[in-house]
Amino acid sequence: MIKRFLSAALGSAFLAWSAGAPAVTALPESKKVELGEVEPFCNSGAPAEWRKAQVLEGVEIRESRLCNPDSPAEIAAFVKGTNNISMQTLMDTNLAADALILSNDMDNDGDPDHYIIKLEVMELNGHSPDFAGVVPTYDIAPGIEPAFWVFAPKTRDMSTRSFASAEANPMLRMPAPVIRVEQGDVVWLVLENTHYFPHSIHLHGVDHPYMDFSGEGNDGVGQTSAMDVMPGQSKTYVIKPRQAGTMYYHCHVQPHTHIPLGLAGMFIVEENRPNNWVQVFNVGAGQVRHPSKAVAEKYDAEYDLHYQSVDKELHKLPQSFNDPRLIARAINQEYDITDATDDYYLLNGRAFPYTLRESLVVVEPNQKIKLRVLNGHTEVLSLHTHGHKAVETHYDGVEQRPEARVRRDVYTLSPAQRLDLELETVDDGLRSFGPGLWMFHDHVERAFTTDGMGEGGSISLIAYKQYLDENGTPHTHGMSLAQYFTKTYWERKISPWQEVFDASLGDPETFVKAEAKPAATKPAASAAEPAAPGNTGRNLFLGLLLGIAGYFAYLNRVKLLEIASEWIAAVRNK
Repeated sequence: MIKRFLSAALGSAFLAWSAGAPAVTALPESKKVELGEVEPFCNSGAPAEWRKAQVLEGVEIRESRLCNPDSPAEIAAFVKGTNNISMQTLMDTNLAADALILSNDMDNDGDPDHYIIKLEVMELNGHSPDFAGVVPTYDIAPGIEPAFWVFAPKTRDMSTRSFASAEANPMLRMPAPVIRVEQGDVVWLVLENTHYFPHSIHLHGVDHPYMDFSGEGNDGVGQTSAMDVMPGQSKTYVIKPRQAGTMYYHCHVQPHTHIPLGLAGMFIVEENRPNNWVQVFNVGAGQVRHPSKAVAEKYDAEYDLHYQSVDKELHKLPQSFNDPRLIARAINQEYDITDATDDYYLLNGRAFPYTLRESLVVVEPNQKIKLRVLNGHTEVLSLHTHGHKAVETHYDGVEQRPEARVRRDVYTLSPAQRLDLELETVDDGLRSFGPGLWMFHDHVERAFTTDGMGEGGSISLIAYKQYLDENGTPHTHGMSLAQYFTKTYWERKISPWQEVFDASLGDPETFVKAEAKPAATKPAASAAEPAAPGNTGRNLFLGLLLGIAGYFAYLNRVKLLEIASEWIAAVRNK
């Protein structure tokens, strides 16, 4: 008993002595970085009336539970045509009077069968000769403004929201607008090239003749079909699509740069039905607030999902010069796509957290939702839906036989591929795991980031309506999203964990920047203030003495215990 007591006593003494010994260095305090200006989750300024289900110009417009809903006046114009709406409704949009002409019910089924659709080419975040910034501005995330070229519906008035604002008007945005037409109708797609480079439109997967009725090339390929459309010129592409499905359109001039710069969009041919006034444009993709008759027969809602990626080096080039010759040289002769890496990953033209304002898939229990997906990346897309397993119904616009359809939770698309998914919200543990805010995202890990910083990229949510407020703000149950709505975060000035557990996961007041290969000629800087020169030698000497004493005590432990026992006995006998 005495031996055990003495062993514990000696051990405790050594531990107490070592605890009191001064450390070589002390960990620095964590620094607190101010978030700076935090954008509100919903700052669109859209009137609450825009989100409500309503009828305008005889067009039934479904509810939108999003922060940034489409304007009802624009939806009415996209369905009826700018030639079939009142002057007041037209003036409530930025559309030109001849942007969309619908006419000639040739089969007497109650809807127009001749479309004249006019597109322009616009630049976003381009070089300004008047000031240091870019114009018109279009942010993909807080403070991030790569240059883009986009197809856009023909508009009137200014390219900005107002004379006092540099922000692009809502018609001018990424991605190029989704275009919808009806199967069997005659479509004249007119490209008015308002840009400083040549462009064209190739109707990828859409049924179209190689030559039009006048003998002009109709495939949009300058090397084989017809000359590219030069600045200031226009070209009409003529189609009468016989097959319905989710297709694609894009510029075919220097496509290795023009497509990544934004000149690409979804082209959807809807099944023919009587009185089928389709929503010809879906600007910004996302929710289709006026679905076609065929979609409404089977589905409770429809969403367009256009994924894109951005190499920031390419997208800086249009911002670098005001001379188109220099931009042409930089893009066509100096830029090398084989050396490129993607930095930004977008869903419907935005990166997280802005995807939450515009690209939520809003659902309710026991619904069936149609998702149309386009992979506009330069690499494979692996789309994963949390909490749901959807069925792949169509590939590249071609319907799959029932026995060939697959239900899964990861859907793989090669670049330019399209996929139609049937998402069901029946809570049976297979189709759905129940209500919530379920993330969906590209599972290629780089797509979780914005310029390598997570969480970013093309993340969005399958949001059950009960988890959203009336402005489309999600009722989350995890960490605050505030930091993601700051420029400071995307400038890499804030630790992702600062607001949660800064003591051990924040940034130290002074720190060493990690490097793959530290320079051999320069010693790495200390993570804290160095210890005083005298303390280092003293602590080393004391540590050696402590080690020697402990080792000596261990070797002579029997004799030391006997001596201690004799000493204790002597003390007791006194």
